[in-house]
Formats: sequence, structure tokens, C-alpha cells
Amino acid sequence: MTTTTLAVLVPLLPFLGSVAGLLLGRTAPGFVRPLAVLPTLVAAVLAAVVAARQGGGKAIEAATQLTPTGSVPIDLALYIDGFAALVAVLVGVVATCVQIYSTGYLRDDPRYPSYAALVSLFTSAMLLVVYSGDLMVLLVGWEIMGICSYFLVGHYWETPEARAASLKAFLVTKLGDVPFLIGLFALATDAGTFRITGVLDAVASGGLDHPTLIALLLLAGVAGKSAQFPLHTWLPDAMAGPTPVSALIHAATMVAAGIYFTARLLPVFAESAAAMTVLAVMAAITMVGSALAALAQDDIKRVLAYSTIGQLGYMAGALAVGDRGAAVFHLLSHAAFKALLFLAAGTVIHAAGTNSLTAMSRMSGLAKRVPDAYWTMTVALLALAAIPPFAGFFSKEAVLVAAEHTALGEQAVQQAPAGAGWTVLVAGLLTALLTAAYALRLWLRTFRGRGAEAPDHGRQPIAMTTVLWVLAIPSLGFGLTVTYLDDWFDGHALTPTVTTAVLGTGLAAAGAVITYAVWRTLAARTPVTGPVPLPHVAHPDADAGLVEAEALHLPHPAEDPADPGRALLGPLHAPAADGFHLDAVYRAAFVRPVLAAASLVRFLDREVVDTYVRAAGTSAKGLGWLVRRAQTGNVQTYLSALLAGSVVLVIAAVALANAVAGA
Repeated sequence: MTTTTLAVLVPLLPFLGSVAGLLLGRTAPGFVRPLAVLPTLVAAVLAAVVAARQGGGKAIEAATQLTPTGSVPIDLALYIDGFAALVAVLVGVVATCVQIYSTGYLRDDPRYPSYAALVSLFTSAMLLVVYSGDLMVLLVGWEIMGICSYFLVGHYWETPEARAASLKAFLVTKLGDVPFLIGLFALATDAGTFRITGVLDAVASGGLDHPTLIALLLLAGVAGKSAQFPLHTWLPDAMAGPTPVSALIHAATMVAAGIYFTARLLPVFAESAAAMTVLAVMAAITMVGSALAALAQDDIKRVLAYSTIGQLGYMAGALAVGDRGAAVFHLLSHAAFKALLFLAAGTVIHAAGTNSLTAMSRMSGLAKRVPDAYWTMTVALLALAAIPPFAGFFSKEAVLVAAEHTALGEQAVQQAPAGAGWTVLVAGLLTALLTAAYALRLWLRTFRGRGAEAPDHGRQPIAMTTVLWVLAIPSLGFGLTVTYLDDWFDGHALTPTVTTAVLGTGLAAAGAVITYAVWRTLAARTPVTGPVPLPHVAHPDADAGLVEAEALHLPHPAEDPADPGRALLGPLHAPAADGFHLDAVYRAAFVRPVLAAASLVRFLDREVVDTYVRAAGTSAKGLGWLVRRAQTGNVQTYLSALLAGSVVLVIAAVALANAVAGA
């Protein structure tokens, strides 16, 4: 079988599995789990075969015209270079792990068939984005992911949080997609084609007439999809969905799409120094702001959500300094340990049987109750904090090295402003310190906390714990492959340098040491009262441990005096915990004016437009009433009226004739 055929099957198989799952979900429920897992697993294997055949060498290309447009053609095209080959393997592996994990996590969920089908469709859409060689076909996968995220985040639609989160995710990403679509059309107009190779050729020959405008329009869509400032606010709220969905969105789909798109078209952005500077500033604000917000959260999933935003900021920062190899390397590394973090958090939630234990202030005794989650999450947090030799160290160092080279004017991949390099480097080092701080805080409060004790629901399903250990392997060892990946990343070395390694690791160690010291001090001052059992409330799904909504309706936890985040942030804690009030700013700047405008339109429609409509109807009705009154049915009356009218006409004619004669 040719490589092109195998590549076509990679996104096609999950799509067919999704369709079959939707059709057979009710009539043949026994086929739902195989249809969820097997097509995605086979797609992952085929993606690995395609990657092996591509080998980091010449890109694999194939195309056929999709439809004649009369102007710029749209092609059903494949373009698989080293980046695309590796990212497709990543998507397939993570999606397979999520599907297997979900068979245990959502084993008694009545909506599991539709959930599994949507996850498969989500996976297929991302694979289409990765392999597509045409921007319009890529846009199809881009938008399908948006609608899939809407349905999956709102899976527990019975809760107002899930409904609001799904709507927010859809609208915020669409806010970026509108200028993104305009940018795609402008890019195709300048380049004369939607084919990615044609666009890159046009850039190389200086064929773009409006590079800055196009790049900024495209960045709006990237900011929305990849949760970059200022369009990142949807991602923390999206934690209302099932935890496996969070793992998929944060690791392999949706948020990875914007970074991958920018890496694929980096020469377009590099044509504009202004766009690269904007991207660098956006990445820097995203990194530092999200790290501060993560340090203030009490909900474990929101900590991880803000962590994802920050790590995406690292990737955007690498792109801002012109090194797409470092960006994609960190994307691959981050996918492994972030998927592991979310699935381990899901194991903690599943063990408690309720979402109430996403609050770290309520956690207690979990290290012994969920040892698989304890050990694998420890590995993932070390990778997140970029502690050598874990995967995150090598990929984060690649970003810092790229920023250092650009800051010193030594960049070798793309031209980028030196100011962008300094911006990314300083923000990246500060974020390294904060990341280690919130990672250790999460570990201490989750596994060494003294909160409430939840009911023990027994050992977790083997499908869930096995996936954790599978993902722990790349979280630990993927970075060690860095010396073998040069050919896959444009021949550009990604090895750490002494300067950034010492600075990055030193700051991470400092952040961890300070956090631990503050935690020990606060814990010593806080009296130990012992864990207080959470009340056991009957719930139809409680025994299965599947409830992702707040089933117990417990009050919000009181301020935890042993929380090191509160002490470290000081007066910044309250605004950081609320995401620096960006949602309030958006409500004041956008939501309220739109609602006010809608109220005005409704008033005008009701009081002005409807008034004219009612007046027209009333006038016609009145005229009809008068005409009806004149219709008596008496012939003599009609003849009298006819005679009177004739007399009037004669008199008028005579008067008119006299007037004419006198003139």
C-alpha cells in the first residue's frame, strides 16, 4: 500500500468510526467501545508507518482538484513533512489513550456512544488539519474541531456550568475565527492559491502584498484556538466537561491546532516584523499571566488549564523568535505530560466519585488510595517543571535557546526582531520559576493535603491506570530523543546550552524550594484537626464514580491558611484567582453593549416598527368598515347615489368649462 493511501486512511478511519458509532450507538451498544478504540488505534499505527516512511526527509505531496471555483482553486491535497508526520503520531497516540481511558471513566454514562463518536470526529478533524496541504480543507478540520469542542465541553448539559462553558468556548473561538477566515482569503488572493506549498513559494518570491495585515488577521484565529491572550478565557471554563475531553483538547487537538498552523506557515508571519513582535508580546503576557493565575487556583483542573495556556505561550514564543522546530518539539513533549496530568487528575476524581474533589483544599489521603495517579502525576509534574532529565526540560530549553539566539542576533532559522527574543527569553525564565512553584503546590496540596476525606470507591479500572503508565514513558524519556530529531525539524539542533540550562533549571529549583519552604512554615502554624469525611450523598451515578458535575453541592472551601500560593502572591492572589478580571472586562466592553443594543432594537421593533404595522392594519380595517356600511343591499339607495354622483359630475364639468372659457 502506498504511503499516500496510508496517509488518507489516517484521518478517514476515525471519521468512519465516528459515523458508525453514531449509527449503532442505540441499536448495537456492544459495538460502541470497539468502534471508539479500534479505528483510532489503527489510525495511530498508520500514522507511525507514514512517519517512518517519511523519515524526516522530503515532504510527501499529493493533490487532486476538489472542485472548480472559477478563481482560486481548492484542492484535496496532502502535505506531510517531518513536523506533520510527528504531530499526526502524537494525535493518534493521545486520542487512543483517551478513548481507552474513557471506556473505564465513562463506563456507565448513558451518553457514552455520542461522546465516543464525537471524540473520534474530533481526532479525525485534527488529523485533517495536520495532513492537509490546502488551506480551505484545513479550515474544514479547524471548524469541525470547534463544534466538537462545543458538544464535548457541554457533555454534562444538565449543569449550568457545562452549558455556559460550551457556549463560551464556541463564541470566543469564533471571535478569532472571523478575522482568521478573512486572513485566509487575503493570503490566497495575494498568493493566488490555497495550496500551502504555493503560499510558501509566493512568500519566498516576495509575492505577498499585505504581509502584516494577513499575519495579524491569522494571529487572531490562532489566539482563539490556541488560547493565547486575550482570547484565552474560554479554556479554564472548559474544565466543566469530562476530564478525558480536557486531556484531548489540551494535549493533542484544538489548542495544538493554532500552534501547528503558525509553524506550518511561519514564513508568512516572518515576513512582518510587526507581526512577530505582536506574537512575542502576546506569548510573554500569556506565559506570565497564566502562571500567576495557576498559582492562585484551588481547582486542580483549572490549575492544569492555566498551565496549558502558559505552555502554549512557550510554543508561541518559540514561533515569535522564528524557531518552529523548538515550538513543535515542545508541543510534542507537552502533549505527553499534559495528557498524563489530566488523566491522572481524572483518576483522582473517579476515585472520589464526585467532582467535589477537584478542589485541592478538600483533598486528603490520596497518595495511598490512588498510587498509580500519585506516581505518574509526580513524573508529569517534574516534566512540567522542566526538571532534567524529564521531557519538559529539553523541549522548554529548546525554546529558551531559540529566544537567546534571537536576542543576541544569532538566529539561524527565520529573521525575527531582537526585541522579540529578549521579550520571550525574560518571560520564559520568569515563567519557569512560577511553573515550578505551582507544580509543587499542586503536588503538595493534592497528595499531602489535610482536607476532607471523600468516600473510597475502590481500585480504579485497569483501562485507566494502564494508560497513565503508558503516557508516563514519553513524559520521562521523550526529551532524550532530542539528538535524533534534527532531520525532522529542518535539520536544526534542539540541544540545550549551558547558559539557558543553568538559568532555567536554577529558577525552577528556586521556585520549588521557596514554595516548599512557605508550605512547611504555614503547615507548622496550622493546627492539625485530621481529615473530615465528606458527607455521602446518594446520586444515581455516584457508585460508578462518573459524575463530572458538582453532585454534592458543597459550599465553596474556606480560605486555606496552609496554601503557599496565597502567601507567595500576596495582594495579587485575588485578581489572579479570578483570571485578572478579564471576564469582567469583556462583560463591560462587549456583553453589556451588545445586550443594550439588543434591547434598543427590541424597543424600536416593538414601539416603532410594530406601530406602523398596526396602523396600516387598522387603517385598512377602518376603510373596510366604511365600505361595508355603504353596502345596504337597497337598489333605490344605489340609484339615488348614482344620480347624485352624476349631478355632481355634471355641475363640476359645467364649472370647469366656464372657467376655461373665461380664461
